[in-house]
Amino acid sequence: MQKLTCAIVGASGYTGLDLTRLAARHPQLKLVALLSDRWAGEAAGDRLPLSGPSAGLRYGALSEASAVEAEVVFLATPPEVSVELVPRLIARGLRVVDLSGAFRLADKAAYPTWYGFQHAAPELLAEARYGLPELNRAALAGARLITNPGCYATATAMALAPLVKSGLVSPDGVAVAAMSGVSGAGRKASEEYSFCELDEDLRAYRLGRHQHVPEIEQTVKRYAGRCGPISFVPHLVPVRRGILATATLRLAEGVAVRALEEVYLAAYRDEPFVRVLPAGQVAVKDVARTNRVHLGVAVDARAGAAVAVAAIDNLVKGAAGQALQALNAAMGWDETSGLDLVGG
Repeated sequence: MQKLTCAIVGASGYTGLDLTRLAARHPQLKLVALLSDRWAGEAAGDRLPLSGPSAGLRYGALSEASAVEAEVVFLATPPEVSVELVPRLIARGLRVVDLSGAFRLADKAAYPTWYGFQHAAPELLAEARYGLPELNRAALAGARLITNPGCYATATAMALAPLVKSGLVSPDGVAVAAMSGVSGAGRKASEEYSFCELDEDLRAYRLGRHQHVPEIEQTVKRYAGRCGPISFVPHLVPVRRGILATATLRLAEGVAVRALEEVYLAAYRDEPFVRVLPAGQVAVKDVARTNRVHLGVAVDARAGAAVAVAAIDNLVKGAAGQALQALNAAMGWDETSGLDLVGG
């Protein structure tokens, strides 16, 4: 079988590292280029436990990204970098999977508010396909530009969308508290992310202004047909990887927890990476280093609320693993291809 050649731009970040490991063992991909200014000139096998031809690849500079020779390019780059690179790569006829937020929002007017820049390629926003297969599989077939979902958005939208669509909960008044491991902040050296600042601490950040909020609302509305404004509070916790998102929704009168569980089971029954559990059993440690999503839902009868809980690994299902799953879907391959042996 002829393999699809692929390149990874931004290969030395946490997401880029996981992408490299996964792509190197994917049966339908041939890794031909890795770009990183930090490691330019070094062999990939000196940085990662790789074998075969992938280990002999040498990292190139990011300046080579526009001219990279591959059939599919993964961009593990900041959104302001991706928004410049994607049009050049698409113009050359390449397939692109962008792991930044540069093409996630359909409305170009939203970018100055949520990402801090005017969108430089608004003509591609309509072409970009949102790479969350469980909620958007039909749109991915043959996609030329895949925009990979955010990690918080993946966990939260998968918890909310089926419940909102069912009509058993209200699409308004949704409140989400989500906790992420430190790797979600990227691989950078700064005082606020140092061990002494993070250890034995827990903090909320970017209240009311996290860039994943409009993405979550957009995704739920696309799937469920409706979604009110969501109150979203992210928290940083002193673990390496993982996300736990807890959403509180107004519950229709008389709805039992079993009815809500049946909504999840019906929505995700055939999904290889999704497992529905009692809400109290959803835990980050069970999904770490996997492409799995664990979901649960409970009823707080006294408050008239449903409480939905989701756990993912922010670097795998929240980034690198999902990028490969979405590419698999776009190419018509088995979605578990290259991910079937990714275990905790």
